[in-house]
Amino acid sequence: MQGKTPAGGLAPLDLEIEATCRRNNAKRRRKALQESTANPSAERNLSSESSSSFLANLRLSEVAASEAHIMADEQPQRVTLEDYSNFIVTQFFISIARPEVQAHNISYPHYLIQLIQGNLFHGLPNEDPYAHLATYIEICNTVKIAGVPQDAIRLSLFSFSLAGEAKRWLHSFKGNNLKTWEKVVEKFLKKYFRKSKTTKGKVEISSFHQFPDESLSEALEQFRGLLRKTPTHGFTEPIQLNIFIDGLRP
Repeated sequence: MQGKTPAGGLAPLDLEIEATCRRNNAKRRRKALQESTANPSAERNLSSESSSSFLANLRLSEVAASEAHIMADEQPQRVTLEDYSNFIVTQFFISIARPEVQAHNISYPHYLIQLIQGNLFHGLPNEDPYAHLATYIEICNTVKIAGVPQDAIRLSLFSFSLAGEAKRWLHSFKGNNLKTWEKVVEKFLKKYFRKSKTTKGKVEISSFHQFPDESLSEALEQFRGLLRKTPTHGFTEPIQLNIFIDGLRP
């Protein structure tokens, strides 16, 4: 942009505006220095004004920095995907809760763990969950610890009796979700003793009959075996008695 000279004419276009500004500023500083040398009072006034200006600018800078700090605290912290990957979240990694017992220090015999792991349940279709529970309870009953109920022992050691898919199933529950032995048994049977097995077992119980070469005691044992095979049959004792009597030879 072109300006006007004092005489009213147009000043020539300056292509080096930045350099010209620097030269003009230098001229003004030299002129101010010469005037302050010739007039000491002016120098003092200039110094006083410069000091006041410096202090004012310093205060403004401090206020701006304080406001910037407050705004930064008020703004939510930006979280990246990398931050999420580095978070250490406190959580429970064990599905079965630790039972509350009176004993302060519980130490299980090493042979007990070995016996339990000798009766592993993998969750395969040909495995019997009821038979597994029965054997597991028998093993746990071989040890007694003062101040520790039997259900607490079963609850604490049950995970050692599982392997493979069954172990992964147990770990799929939210941490400390299973707090009682009854709850563990309920979840375990619901998962691995399906309704189809119950239906098949009920048909076998209802179809009971005494074989020609069976004695009465042998027939009773056969019937009890059918009941144990399907504990979820739902037959009351009177109905069980009727089924047994109807199945006996004339």
